[in-house]
Amino acid sequence: MNNFLIPANTKKSMLIFGLFTKFDLILFMAGIGTSLLLLMILPVQQIEIAIIALLPAFVTGFLVMPIPNYYNMRTLIMSIFQFFTNQRKFKWKGWCVPHGEERK
Repeated sequence: MNNFLIPANTKKSMLIFGLFTKFDLILFMAGIGTSLLLLMILPVQQIEIAIIALLPAFVTGFLVMPIPNYYNMRTLIMSIFQFFTNQRKFKWKGWCVPHGEERK
């Protein structure tokens, strides 16, 4: 009996901190950097402007947040987008369908 059990976290060792890819960290750092820049530029005495200044960090943090059954929210959103934009009518190409020109 050759039963092999593959642990669920086998790919975690390839990720930074076991959660992020390089692109995820770059995206998150860009959001944090943009928020810090906006906090220095904008007058944040008003709550609305403070929320606008912090919005890039919140959005990028949401996108790289890990979730079950998917890698993170960014991959979930991309999967949903691909599902709704790609072809959903599958064409049969089995062994009984001729390839190329139709036979007459």
